[in-house]
Amino acid sequence: MEPKLNQQPTDLTCRQRFVATLDGRPVDRPPVWLMRQAGRYMAEYRAIREKHSFLQMVHTPDLAAEVTLQPVRRLGVDAAILFSDILTIPEAMGIRVAFPEGGPQLEPVVTTAAAVHALAPCTAIDRLAYVGEAVRAVRREIGDTHALIGFSGAPFTLACYMVEGRGSKSYDGVKALMYTEPALFGRLLDKLADWVIAYLQMQLDAGADAVQMFDSWAGELRCEDYRRHVLPTTLRIARAIADRGGRFMLFARNPGHLQDAIADVPAAAVGLDQRADLGRAAQAAKAAGRAVQGNLDPIELFAPPEVIAARVAEMYAQVDGCAWVANLGHGITPRTPMAGVEAFVHAVQHLPPRSA
Repeated sequence: MEPKLNQQPTDLTCRQRFVATLDGRPVDRPPVWLMRQAGRYMAEYRAIREKHSFLQMVHTPDLAAEVTLQPVRRLGVDAAILFSDILTIPEAMGIRVAFPEGGPQLEPVVTTAAAVHALAPCTAIDRLAYVGEAVRAVRREIGDTHALIGFSGAPFTLACYMVEGRGSKSYDGVKALMYTEPALFGRLLDKLADWVIAYLQMQLDAGADAVQMFDSWAGELRCEDYRRHVLPTTLRIARAIADRGGRFMLFARNPGHLQDAIADVPAAAVGLDQRADLGRAAQAAKAAGRAVQGNLDPIELFAPPEVIAARVAEMYAQVDGCAWVANLGHGITPRTPMAGVEAFVHAVQHLPPRSA
């Protein structure tokens, strides 16, 4: 069923607006939040970061909750997204995770059957109880006024870090494992999928209104490889969340060649990176009865406020009545000027209602 966005109601709370958009119900204006909206571009974040390591902030529920709430208070976005990191799952599975200046490092790498077997099963989900505590703390603070989003990395993206041991430009190691030992690669993704399902459901149970799965590196794969090796676990996760009444959102970077495959995923919303054709994606999403999310280039936030406002109006015209969550195509960069972020949120908040 196509989302019906005529007959706009008034006086919606931020939470109602966000949830209604994902559920395909009428809204007064598009909801807005930003990927990496809690981050170093905010003075409030930097003040906490000066006193604590990144992992301390992730592992301490009160700190994670406070950082999660900062952009809600400062910007008035419709949704908070939990402050955490996608590598919490590998860490809970027994991998040592560190965040030096050059990016995340994971040890030991997972490249053998013995290494996959040694990974803790998802029955150890209590190792991530601190995340559930942070979700509950945020929900207590925002009550029913704002939406709350939980998240996880996708199995393939998590496998990229676990096999390579760090970030990579091409992820040749994980692709080599996929091609040379497809059965072992499949077991790794299946084990990760079990964790992702349990993790996302835990966040929903703790008070999240929706969960987003980030498949940051899926765009590195050929479409045929994505369909054969990655899509099955993505479908399993999405269906598991939907079967339990949860709202599942999917985001992948540089996924243009994967759009037909991603269309098979039962998601309430699909996030777009800045390379995507927003208008075309919106019409495809409308036909599938789901929302589209994105996709301003984060660097456009460096532009003058009037330029940002014009781009928001252009995006609003492009989605042409499709259920739309205004967002970026990637995370906010650390040096982004606050004025640009505020201009983007303000422009979305002041979009005119659609005519019936």
